[in-house]
Amino acid sequence: MHARWLMIPVLALAASASSWAADCPALLQGSLPELRGKQTIDLCQRYAGKPLVVINTASYCGFAPQFEGLEATYKHYHEQGLEMLGVPSNDFKQEDDNAEKTAKVCYANYGVTFTMAKAQAVRGKDAVPLFAELARQSSAPKWNFYKYVVDRKGKVIGNFSSLTKPDDPAFTAAIEKAIASQP
Repeated sequence: MHARWLMIPVLALAASASSWAADCPALLQGSLPELRGKQTIDLCQRYAGKPLVVINTASYCGFAPQFEGLEATYKHYHEQGLEMLGVPSNDFKQEDDNAEKTAKVCYANYGVTFTMAKAQAVRGKDAVPLFAELARQSSAPKWNFYKYVVDRKGKVIGNFSSLTKPDDPAFTAAIEKAIASQP
């Protein structure tokens, strides 16, 4: 008798989890390890219904100074709901294998406060699901510091090359469009 009563909350939890997954856009299904610590970033839980900028980064890339502009953009728009996720990658052979060294570049050298993941594959058959879906909706990153602007429904509304600086008017306009989008 007691076993049946225990099963009801378990079944309700399972039903709500499957409902949550069904409500979560394909882009946000999955998780990534945080750059600092041992926790994971549940993409759906953290970003569903929010405007988002995703950037593939690399510590030893000539575009690494863009971290400063990206941080300024994040601070400027965060109160309006914008989230930002940096995903280091060694796909272009410019990222350290040591997560502590990557963290130092991001947090100490450039003062990044937006969320950073540990290094991941972002191109080709080994790309993590987030970047596979970004590529499906737009294109795979062509180099480090490729930027994607995602609306509140998990749809890519703009992708920008490494050459596009964080203060570029087209990039800013895409961010404002994502912020104005409806969930």
